[in-house]
Amino acid sequence: MSSAIINGKEIGQQIRESIAQRVETLKQNGLTPGLAVVLVGDNPASKTYVANKQKSCEAIGMFSELVKLDAATTQEELVAEIEKLNGRDDIHGILVQLPLPKQIDEDAIIAAIDPAKDVDGFSPVSVGKMMLGQETYLPCTPFGVMKLLEYTGIDVAGKHAVIVGRSHIVGKPMGQLLLQKDATVTYTHSKTNDLPSYTKQADIIIAAVGRPNFITAEHVKEGAVVIDVGINRDENNKLVGDVDFASVDGIASHITPVPGGVGPMTITMLLYNTVQAAEIASAQ
Repeated sequence: MSSAIINGKEIGQQIRESIAQRVETLKQNGLTPGLAVVLVGDNPASKTYVANKQKSCEAIGMFSELVKLDAATTQEELVAEIEKLNGRDDIHGILVQLPLPKQIDEDAIIAAIDPAKDVDGFSPVSVGKMMLGQETYLPCTPFGVMKLLEYTGIDVAGKHAVIVGRSHIVGKPMGQLLLQKDATVTYTHSKTNDLPSYTKQADIIIAAVGRPNFITAEHVKEGAVVIDVGINRDENNKLVGDVDFASVDGIASHITPVPGGVGPMTITMLLYNTVQAAEIASAQ
């Protein structure tokens, strides 16, 4: 028997429909939520991501502005652009597309974004508030995973969740969000000795290690929920996740596909955070 598929496209669409209603309410009150996306250089993958984000904004009635800068842009020039956006009343969210050129310190750029407009949830202020369980903008991919679990009816309280991966963007915040919902969390990564001995104990596995087909049947216990955050290209240039779907299918109770699982949720939660920022601005 096959695993139940957690369809991120369908769940994401449900959430976007509710976000669109909130956008319409704001517009009726004279405020259009605005997202500025800053793109430095000509990275093809980044250009695709940015185009998708702008298209998604327009689809729900939001305003989206692309700030495109040359690959030779200095850190000081980029900070100056961010400071302009920080001061604009029509921009409620600021997203700087990563990675940035080598001459620019990504941490310094993220820290330059006004925390009130940090809809990516990456700034030290946002991360600190998340760790303390305070109201803040949550990082979009982990936030999206939590929504997938919620909409699928999977209660994480009391469950053992094993995170495979320790990035600032996914792995670390993912564990904190699960912990806040009363899961028991274990962090592992690509250098963990005898990884299957940890993942085999998991009721929920979050694969975010960035290696194609890294998680296989030997890592998964019967009935576990498997969330695949990975986006990789295999030797045939096919898009695959961190989970070897074919070998895990039928062992897991639920599984996210790649593509169509976690991916659509990341942009959905970016829209969610931006509209929330606009609502806060509207109330001030």
